[in-house]
Amino acid sequence: MASALRVLGIDPGLTRCGVGVVDVRRDRSASLVHVGVVRSSPEAPIEQRLATIAAGIRAVLAEHRPDVVAVERVFAQQNRSTVMGTAQASGIALLLAAEHGLPAATHTPSEVKAAITGYGSAEKLQVQTMVARVLGLDALPQPADAADALALALCHAWRRGPSATVGAVLTPAQRAWAEAEKASRR
Repeated sequence: MASALRVLGIDPGLTRCGVGVVDVRRDRSASLVHVGVVRSSPEAPIEQRLATIAAGIRAVLAEHRPDVVAVERVFAQQNRSTVMGTAQASGIALLLAAEHGLPAATHTPSEVKAAITGYGSAEKLQVQTMVARVLGLDALPQPADAADALALALCHAWRRGPSATVGAVLTPAQRAWAEAEKASRR
């Protein structure tokens, strides 16, 4: 699918790490490539849990060869242990993207919800419903971690605009924005 951008979305977590791969065309239409969840046992030592998550993500990278990786940005929560596990899994995902030479981006949950449903405070069921509709699925993607990974992938492709898709021509404004982003990384 030469005119599509293949995005791997990752909803990081230690117990359940959602992974979803979509192909998004220049017209913003999308198709499902892969969806799943990498699971690790809460009883296992942290280093083994992280190794399990890494192995699962590596397998998806090798099998589906995405063009870019989108990861949910860690946000402050009351439960520090949840934030730590999510941050660690997020770091693994970003590291693996770099090791595979892939660009990576992070998006907040509210950015993803707004991109998918038009409302930054949408409920999980609303996000799942829209993901299923956009991808033409007969059923809602389950579990929620898997649906969130697909939503991240769609959000990234859509928020990046035409510049994210292969062979697209940028408008002058999009070119200026891309150049400003590039200059800010120096």
